[in-house]
Amino acid sequence: MTAKVDHEERRRQIAEALLRIADTQGLQSASMRAVATEAGVSLRLVQYYFTTKEGLLLDALARLGTQLQARMERWIGQARAPREVVAAILSCILPTDAESRRITRTYAAYYALVLGDPEVLAKQAAQPPVVLEGFLAKQLRAAQQAGGIGPERDVEAVAAGLLAMVNGLGSSVLGGQRTGEQALAVLAYHLDELFGRPEAG
Repeated sequence: MTAKVDHEERRRQIAEALLRIADTQGLQSASMRAVATEAGVSLRLVQYYFTTKEGLLLDALARLGTQLQARMERWIGQARAPREVVAAILSCILPTDAESRRITRTYAAYYALVLGDPEVLAKQAAQPPVVLEGFLAKQLRAAQQAGGIGPERDVEAVAAGLLAMVNGLGSSVLGGQRTGEQALAVLAYHLDELFGRPEAG
């Protein structure tokens, strides 16, 4: 049992080193040797745990998805009304604090890798947005059934549009075109259009 825990800890150490490089330098800089240096281990040890770079990239991507999911669960846990749940899902993705900026930059590094070589990780890199879109649509459908959203709304299309907007807002925050607070204000405006403006007080 101890050996299994030690092996998992070593894999985590190496994968998180790759994620740190992706965040600060991009995945173009994430050679196996660079990851070994960042992790403070030998190249042979990296190659022992991850025989291919693709395997390392996929393992690290799965861990990044787990980090985003944990963040989302914390934010949703504080929400009560349907609008609050939807707002929490979308707000936690926006790069408004150190954790969300790191996660957003790291996902951007994976997307840049896929754009440069569509065959690399293309299917796997596309999965988290698809899963997230389905989850958001489910929350919107529940809000619709509770009367919070008009019955004429296509919740799948609304979910896709909201996520596309939030992704664009996130890029504009990272690029310095607007602040996180301004991005949240834009999101709130569109949620007001969807749910109606909250009652004062």
